[in-house]
Amino acid sequence: MARRGGSTRRARSTKRRARDKARAIVRLGTAGIAVAAVARELRRPKSERTWQGHLGGVPYDFRTPSPARVKRSLWAPDDPRVFVPRAFGVGWSVNFAGVRSQIKKFRENSAEKPPRG
Repeated sequence: MARRGGSTRRARSTKRRARDKARAIVRLGTAGIAVAAVARELRRPKSERTWQGHLGGVPYDFRTPSPARVKRSLWAPDDPRVFVPRAFGVGWSVNFAGVRSQIKKFRENSAEKPPRG
C-alpha cells in the first residue's frame, strides 16, 4: 500500500527549510547592522553620540523608547509611508495609519475605473 502525502510533506518541509534559512539570514543581517551601529556610536566622542541614525540605508535607534515615539512608529496619520523607522532597534516598523490610507486610495481608484468588458 502506498503512503499518502509523502511528496506533499517533503515539499512542505523543503519550503519550511527555505523559509527558516531566509529568516536566519535576515536575523544575522539585522544583528550585524546592530553591532556595527553600536560600534559606530561608541567610536564617537561621548558628547557626540546620538544612538540613532542610518547605516547602509537601514535606520537604527537605540535611545530609550518613549510612548510617543512608539505610537508614532505604529500610527502616524500625517506620514504617508507604510514602513517607518522603528521606535527602538534596527530596521522599520509598519505604520498602520499609512496602510489604512493606502487601502483607502486603492479603493477610491478602483471605484473610479470602469470594469473591463
